[in-house]
Amino acid sequence: MADEHSLSLPLRIVTKFALNIALVWVLATYVSASFVMTGGLGASVVIGSLLTLMNIIVRPILHIITLPLKLFATVIALILVQAVFVQLIMMIVQRMDPAVVTLQIQGGLAGWALIAIIFGLANWAMKVALK
Repeated sequence: MADEHSLSLPLRIVTKFALNIALVWVLATYVSASFVMTGGLGASVVIGSLLTLMNIIVRPILHIITLPLKLFATVIALILVQAVFVQLIMMIVQRMDPAVVTLQIQGGLAGWALIAIIFGLANWAMKVALK
């Protein structure tokens, strides 16, 4: 159900269009070392229109095309978080008495990735199972 204060689709598009024109003007005025535009307000309207149309038409297509990359990046980020956990565990274990406990990860980067993936999947499964 739509929020009673939300704008209708046409009004949202017009608002985005106006804000994009303002954004282009601000960039041309205050970031002119990087964003060089000629043509004054007319150019701002043209570029703002193009930006609005691109966001409406092209952005959804690009979201679909880049979905595998986004999923890959998310998986890599999760593996890195788990690898940091493993590293912290190793740092703590190294400060303990070796007669009590030792820990080594064998296999280089592949070994670290495997252990991080297993820890991550196991912790996710425990979280789901114990809800």
